[in-house]
Amino acid sequence: MKNKVTAIAAALLLAAGCSNYLDVNHDPDALAEIPDAKALLPAAEVSIANNLMGWDFGFGAGFWVEYWTQSYTASQFKTLCEFQPEDFGTAYLSLTREAMADLNRMIALSTGDEDKGYYFIAEALSIFTWQIITDVWGDMPYSEALKGNEGILHPKQDKGEDIYADLLTRVDKLLEVDLSEALVDGRYDFIFEGDLEAWQFFAVGLKLKLMLRLSQTPGFNNEEVHQFIVENEEALYYLAAYYEGAKIPGSVWDDSREGKRHPLREFEAGGAGYFSANVIGCKTFVDYLKENSDPRLETLFEGTEGAFFGDFDSKEDSDENGTTDDKETYSTVVFDGNTNLFIMSGWEVAFYMAEVFACAGDLDNAQRYYELGVKLSLTQHGVDDLSIIESGGYAEWQGGTAEQCVKQIAMQKWVASCNYQHIEAFLERNRTKYPAVNEMDIAADRKAAFVNFPVGELTISVRGRARLNGNLPASPLYPEEYIFRNNNAPAQKPDIGQKVWWNQKQEK
Repeated sequence: MKNKVTAIAAALLLAAGCSNYLDVNHDPDALAEIPDAKALLPAAEVSIANNLMGWDFGFGAGFWVEYWTQSYTASQFKTLCEFQPEDFGTAYLSLTREAMADLNRMIALSTGDEDKGYYFIAEALSIFTWQIITDVWGDMPYSEALKGNEGILHPKQDKGEDIYADLLTRVDKLLEVDLSEALVDGRYDFIFEGDLEAWQFFAVGLKLKLMLRLSQTPGFNNEEVHQFIVENEEALYYLAAYYEGAKIPGSVWDDSREGKRHPLREFEAGGAGYFSANVIGCKTFVDYLKENSDPRLETLFEGTEGAFFGDFDSKEDSDENGTTDDKETYSTVVFDGNTNLFIMSGWEVAFYMAEVFACAGDLDNAQRYYELGVKLSLTQHGVDDLSIIESGGYAEWQGGTAEQCVKQIAMQKWVASCNYQHIEAFLERNRTKYPAVNEMDIAADRKAAFVNFPVGELTISVRGRARLNGNLPASPLYPEEYIFRNNNAPAQKPDIGQKVWWNQKQEK
């Protein structure tokens, strides 16, 4: 894809109030400064992206799905590894005050236009963002949210199932919008460069995601979702295979300039050193890739030695190699400055389709889309070798029962999401319960745990084992900003083990 930085920067010089193409710290209430909806689009897209792989969702979810663990020589992320209370409040404030505020104004500025292009994009991204908010925190203000200009300063809290019902209604209405005569200036659109057909495909993928997230709820009907895929298979295939999902390409980031980098790179570059000093590979994830000779290991980590999750105080010699755990040389994270940032990845769409086909008993199409998902992930890592999905490869399609298929698909989704979609990996793990969780008490006998490590299963944090009664995190606390400033807010959650309403599947 062509580098858009020069073009978008030049275009935005024409737009009042948006002269810095990655600057999301503007006043979205200053409507007098906004000539039309397109001036808000770049900041809205970047704001969403910055949160999807920023401090809370990037690091927080990355630890909670055990891609990474805390370094033995630092303390920055110990709270995450110890399952201490976390509210992910930075992401909540940013999404509501920046991204959603911009999208609401885009909708207000473009609703009456005969040309519905900008309205379509803003509404699609609004639905997507609301889904992330309710998926992460559960019941949240929605129907009365962001209406301070209407005098609603303390919006009521809506149930998650009610939010989902409305989001599905909204996406259905959006898919009815006629875009045959619509135009969008591609210079303002980082994600699809003004390609409205691609945005329509994205809306189809968004509906599929909304539908499938409810797979463990009583009202779920896989046949309904299967029929939706059959009717929209071409759109979904093109979204996954041709567009490779919806993403802000790595060419947009400028790794040499503070504030312009990929959000996770901001915590390493410029002397910050968070990855090099604070983060090491988790044995859970590293061993799974290493023991299965997955070529993505070398593009994700430098080194092949992972540490027990949340065991950063150990002074034992768990592997009996003569070096104590705190002195071992562990894998460090590889994260390039030109990394694509996915709003919805191609493999995500393909894996959704594979799961629905598998549960409908159509194993041929399930295999087809499963293999497409793995190939798209390998391609993202620059890997041409497809042997892991060929005969004898560890990721070769196995078929079997619907549940066996769901497990195989979910495991590859977990692998594919590393460095790209951490909050999505966390949410999907909660839905499918794969990787499964093992009850091994690592600290009880570290040497035995090292020898008998449950490869392909999550482990309970060594330091956080008692905090959640041997369970994994299920959702962050309600954001402090919401709890303390909204008179209609509920009581705070007791801990981060509280499940959102659709998280109903039992652990394996």
